[in-house]
Amino acid sequence: MTTTIRELSCADDYDPNSMPVDKARDFISKALTPITTTERLHIRAALGRVLAQDVVSPLDVPGHDNSAMDGWAYRHADLVSGGVTVMQRVGTSYAGKPYFGAVGHAECVRIFTGAVMPAGCDTVAMQERVTEDSLGVHIGNDLKAGQNRRFRGEDLKTGALALKCGSLVSPAAVGLLASLGIAEVSVYRKLRVAFFSTGDELKSIGSTLGAGEIYDSNRYTIYSMLERAGCQPIDLGNFVDTPEAIRAGFQAASANADVVITSGGVSVGEADFIKQMLDELGEVLFWKIAMKPGRPMAYGKVGGAHFFGLPGNPVAVMVTFYQFVRSALATLQGRTDYMLPPTVKATLVNKIKKMPGRTEFQRGVLTVGANGVEVRTTGDQGSGILSSMTQANCFVVLATDVGGVEPGAIVDAQMFEGGM
Repeated sequence: MTTTIRELSCADDYDPNSMPVDKARDFISKALTPITTTERLHIRAALGRVLAQDVVSPLDVPGHDNSAMDGWAYRHADLVSGGVTVMQRVGTSYAGKPYFGAVGHAECVRIFTGAVMPAGCDTVAMQERVTEDSLGVHIGNDLKAGQNRRFRGEDLKTGALALKCGSLVSPAAVGLLASLGIAEVSVYRKLRVAFFSTGDELKSIGSTLGAGEIYDSNRYTIYSMLERAGCQPIDLGNFVDTPEAIRAGFQAASANADVVITSGGVSVGEADFIKQMLDELGEVLFWKIAMKPGRPMAYGKVGGAHFFGLPGNPVAVMVTFYQFVRSALATLQGRTDYMLPPTVKATLVNKIKKMPGRTEFQRGVLTVGANGVEVRTTGDQGSGILSSMTQANCFVVLATDVGGVEPGAIVDAQMFEGGM
């Protein structure tokens, strides 16, 4: 059963003013309920979607014993001990064109990769280790019985679980489904995610910038991250910093969306009206995370939709999305196989300044060379330096109780998910 925002806010360790990173993830996960609506799609269209039911193999894979390589099929018991056996070729077995004849004592069949093993044969000698002349086929006694032979059903047996409900349909999964002769699968519908930016200073691409104005990059970043996550993005544009505009944005966003994401307006400035409107239209679990970048981040509900209020700074948008929103979207999509990107140990190349008291995610470049796994930061870690995200391939994760770190220290590097 899903825990409500009100119930979560009564927890003993609930602190809306400074939520630790791990605790925030835990609180969010307890408030999520996956969607249940499904649709049937052709397997090509199902790529990147989430399976809504188990896929059970309708047949044995492979459907017959077959050869793992080009060579010669024979009965291992016919070999002479400690020497070379001369056998007589009685036929050829091609992939898709089996040899159906009999194979007698000291007889063999020329066979190709994937071809059905002839009746009575149990071993395949690779062609490079066999010679054929006028006397016959010369096969050595250096293989074990059954070698280079694939058995019927060794990949999947009829009735075996091929793919689990809740797993992502990957390219490998599409190929597996095709190998089973399955043309369509049931998947969960796409998660509808509405998003908008707030800020009088934000302008659309193509317009001329005035004094103090900037282009709204966050909407394009969020759109791209949602597309990569397999969601249905609903871009509502930018809303000026007035209560009326923000109220209209929330009402439009929550009308048909499962999730609402905003960027900007979640700090404590006089012109930030997100919190005011959430108090009116929904409920919020927390407003601040003990992290950098991304401290002003909110999570709650609005009109039945999950709400994520991301910071306005471009890097903070990406950090909070990948640390909190991405895993929440996966859960809502019905995924049971999603995990945060892996963290590896690496030797720090440059010095990092940090004060204890919050978790930091610094942009880093991880390399593997003669000195092993090393990581360096991208330089200035300002939360508005979006170019640093294009240079980085990982986050250097520094725990809450960690202070400054010297070169040569071992640190955690969290790899990016498929590039950012």
